[in-house]
Amino acid sequence: MAHYKRRRRYRRRAVWPRALKFVTVVSLWVVIGVAGLVLYYGSTLPNTSELMAEARGQGVTILDVQGRTIASRGASASPLTRVEDLPPHVSAAVLAIEDRRFYSHFGLDIFGLGRAAWANLRAGRVVQGGSTITQQLAKNIFLTPERTFQRKVQETLLAIWLEARFSKNEILTLYLNRVYFGGGAYGIEAASQRYFGIGASALDLNQGAMLAGLLKAPSRYSPATNSAGAAARMEVVLAAMIDAGFLDPDARALSSRAPVAYTLSTATAGSSYFVDWLMDQLPGFMGPVQGNIVVETTLDLDLQVAAEFALGRVLDADGEARAAGQGALIAYDLAGGITAMVGGRSYADSQFNRVTQAHRQPGSAFKPFVYLTALEAGYRPDSIVIDEPISIGGWEPENFSQSHEGFMTLEDAFAASVNTVAAQLGDRVGPDEVLRTARRLGIASEMDAVPSIALGAANVTPLELVGAYVPLANGGMGVIPHAILRIRTADGVVIYERSGSGPGRVIEPRPTADLVSMMSIAIAQGTGRNAYLRARPNAGKTGTSQDFRDAWFVGFTGDYVAGVWIGNDDNSPMNRVTGGTLPAQIWRRFMNDAHDGLAARALAGRLPLPEPVPDSSSPLDEFFAYEMSLTGGT
Repeated sequence: MAHYKRRRRYRRRAVWPRALKFVTVVSLWVVIGVAGLVLYYGSTLPNTSELMAEARGQGVTILDVQGRTIASRGASASPLTRVEDLPPHVSAAVLAIEDRRFYSHFGLDIFGLGRAAWANLRAGRVVQGGSTITQQLAKNIFLTPERTFQRKVQETLLAIWLEARFSKNEILTLYLNRVYFGGGAYGIEAASQRYFGIGASALDLNQGAMLAGLLKAPSRYSPATNSAGAAARMEVVLAAMIDAGFLDPDARALSSRAPVAYTLSTATAGSSYFVDWLMDQLPGFMGPVQGNIVVETTLDLDLQVAAEFALGRVLDADGEARAAGQGALIAYDLAGGITAMVGGRSYADSQFNRVTQAHRQPGSAFKPFVYLTALEAGYRPDSIVIDEPISIGGWEPENFSQSHEGFMTLEDAFAASVNTVAAQLGDRVGPDEVLRTARRLGIASEMDAVPSIALGAANVTPLELVGAYVPLANGGMGVIPHAILRIRTADGVVIYERSGSGPGRVIEPRPTADLVSMMSIAIAQGTGRNAYLRARPNAGKTGTSQDFRDAWFVGFTGDYVAGVWIGNDDNSPMNRVTGGTLPAQIWRRFMNDAHDGLAARALAGRLPLPEPVPDSSSPLDEFFAYEMSLTGGT
């Protein structure tokens, strides 16, 4: 028995060295593996040696055609707004709501991560985040939104490195000068000027808390578009400051007596679609430039307000019932300058710009190019055509009405948007000629010269389709759609200034006038009747793609060209929405507001001027009243 016990003790003594050796080897390989990962991902980190200088990069101020500020983008080239120069309650508000242990952690908040993990586990979904301000700064440096393992490792390493490289106050300074506060404002100074019209050093307690509250969801809590939501979020921040011990309740009670005074820009949330697109255009207009720049544009904020209101009002009223989830609107002046751009129903929900990025089928809104080709080939508005069943190489187009009228004039066929006639014309003049006409007027997207192109069976963007109507409105002169009039430095040195008027004449006067007359009949008596403006001459064309997936109305007056697209991002069919329904209603509402106070002008020098219908309502007042109704404001 004693011999057996000695053998067991020997075995235990023999096993432990082997286990210890195994653990040691595994631990060593884990250390080597972690070190390798750190070295690999560390080699891909950005250079932080010039980070303080990078934060003083180029700032861009974008102005509308009347000199009003639309947005400020980029880091300001003025000196950094340092934490030491801010009122203490401003940084306290940010820390209370974003990172209470900022001054005690090493870039990662272990306690915060544990708390967030436990809260998420209990909720069964992600309800809290554990990122520190240092990690958020690292995300801003990377400027990449994807959630990957590599990205998370890089973010963690960079956060630790930032903590070793900079002081806490320097990290907080960098964060406050880089973070987005909504409304096109990057950095605490730009946000202070944007929302309150003062410098960041003059922010009071409520204003500082309101700006801190924007960091979670800048668009949702913006006082420019949701004053009630911004105020409620401010109260959350103030309560967090008291809970964290950063604010005395008596001081809070005193501040509650002072209402927050906003100095709101006339820019709207929807103008961010235009600003994003414009920022992408800038590099092509100038070389490397040091310091801040000012971009003067063709956008008119009054028209932008009217456009956003028109699109939102109609879709909110009828969009759900008609299964129409999205829309876009773009307007031009007769020189091709963009005066309004609404890239979608809500910029806060989706930053995808449907004016510039969505390629959709125009349907019958493409027919003006077919009819123009026919008019240039010798047809006249009173030429006789036949609405009858046809077959072109096995393609058998059908009319929307599922019936045929027989003999009719060209202008009657256009007004009724008869598909069989358009298909016959396209076949007679040739799809290649139709395509060349569309290219000449400004359609740039890839299209095939096939018979179905006569009915708009090609994908185009609203930007180019509506832009191609501008020569029809201005008497036949080609234009280059544009938005930038001038780029200058902050001290007035002109870097770029637009000159020239475009490619010159692209349509002869006679076919231009004939087509405009036909389009004016289409809007007065044909499929575009819902868009008709009583106060001035106007012309236009409806468009509906197969299965009601896209609905368009594009038209013009003697002042503006505008187009509306309605559809769904997933290309699902709508509930019988045609170009003559919701798009026409939106177009009419917008154009009525856009022309408020303008004298009526003739189209292409041919149409008589009707008596104007007075309209004393202000689109700006109506827009903000509508916004208030959505947010619960008064």
